[in-house]
Amino acid sequence: MTRPDDVLCTLKVSLGERSYPIHIGPGLLGDARWLVPHLAGRQVMVVTNETVAPLYLERLKAALPDDLTVRELVLPDGEATKTLESVERIWDALLEAGFNRRCTLVALGGGVIGDMVGFAAACYQRGVAFVQVPTTLLSQVDSSVGGKTGVNHPRGKNMIGAFWQPRAVLIDTDTLSTLPSRELSAGLAEVIKYGLIRDEGFLAWLEARMADLRGLEPAALARAIERSCSLKAEIVAEDETEQGVRALLNLGHTFGHAIETHQGYGRWLHGEAVGTGMLMAAELSRRLGWLDEADVARTRAILEAAALPLAAPADMTGEDFLAIMRLDKKNLDDRLRLILLEGLGKACIHDETPPEILSRLLEDFPRR
Repeated sequence: MTRPDDVLCTLKVSLGERSYPIHIGPGLLGDARWLVPHLAGRQVMVVTNETVAPLYLERLKAALPDDLTVRELVLPDGEATKTLESVERIWDALLEAGFNRRCTLVALGGGVIGDMVGFAAACYQRGVAFVQVPTTLLSQVDSSVGGKTGVNHPRGKNMIGAFWQPRAVLIDTDTLSTLPSRELSAGLAEVIKYGLIRDEGFLAWLEARMADLRGLEPAALARAIERSCSLKAEIVAEDETEQGVRALLNLGHTFGHAIETHQGYGRWLHGEAVGTGMLMAAELSRRLGWLDEADVARTRAILEAAALPLAAPADMTGEDFLAIMRLDKKNLDDRLRLILLEGLGKACIHDETPPEILSRLLEDFPRR
């Protein structure tokens, strides 16, 4: 990790020739020094959505040199738009502009935009460059880092996609000042996840600073983003395409994706569903004898402090959960693989959960 000045942190995702930096700090979005060096050529397509465009699109474009060919595409906002049809709009715009293999796509927005732009870049002319400029806490600490790209399918979240690494991730912490409180809480779910899976000390720090984080205190946010990205970069460097340890990043996601799929994409925010999913994973870990009541209570308390839901949807049965979870990407040879906790700060991959214990959890877990 290097610190070029007092307000910027740069981390590195170490993937050999595909390594790239994560720049974190205020004001990056309007500063050409952090974006221009990562452009592949003279053609740039900025893709954003209807919510983010009025806030940040012109600021980003103004930072680009005049000798570039810059085009923009503004898509509808929301998880429900994360479809192949939206990605086709990106390809249509690239073809209409005559962009070649040395073009660069810039994803300006949250996780939905980042995932779709990355997938479009992975496929356009068999792969072109892209840069992530995430504007939500969730995308800054999770989806913008690691190269997972794709879209949703009616039967499962993120089932269509590719691994395609960005050239850089530019995290402008100033963008969080316009983030709605519900979106902030959704992002905090992914921050909490890192403490639960790999760093109990970070979890304790989050417990102590949650009020500051929810109050958008700059130093606390910068620390949370830096540590989250650092942990993810370490894991991605160990296992780029999720053959092993990277699956630990999915704590709560098997349960959470089931909620999102059942409820209809966008009704629950991704982080909200993951927060509930992490509590379900903690409770299942307790029933397997790995956590005690105090560990589960601690997990519940930090999720509650982050203003995240603590109950599953009232209209979702245990069988509803199981039917969707059986389609999860982590499953192998018809065995349901879950990310559980052997202790706080110590996650594991588990594919031998007794069906009766899982079914009882899914039936017993609180609903709202």
